[in-house]
Amino acid sequence: MVRFVLAGALALTAVPALAQSEKEVSCGYQADVVGAIKQARLDGVKERELPAALSKDAPWPEKYNNIIPLLAPAIYEKKRADLKKEDLKGWWYQECLKLDQ
Repeated sequence: MVRFVLAGALALTAVPALAQSEKEVSCGYQADVVGAIKQARLDGVKERELPAALSKDAPWPEKYNNIIPLLAPAIYEKKRADLKKEDLKGWWYQECLKLDQ
C-alpha cells in the first residue's frame, strides 16, 4: 500500500516537470524560427521569399512555419548592423519560458 502511495505522489510531482519540458521544447522551436529569420535577413534573403526559404529545410515541426510571417516584419525592419549585435534567439527563448501557458 505504501508503495502505491509513493508511486502516486511521484507521478503527481512528475506531471509539472513533463509540462515544463513540453514548454521548453516549444520555446526552443520558436527560438529556432527567430534565429533562422535573423540569419536569413543577414544573408540577404528577401522578406517575401522568407517563408519558402525557411520551410525547405526547417528543423522544426511544420506548424511553427506559421509564425514566420508574423515575426519577419519586426526583424526585417531592424538595421543589419544592429541585428548582428542582438541575440534574438536567446532572448526569445527566455521570454517564451517566462510566459504562463
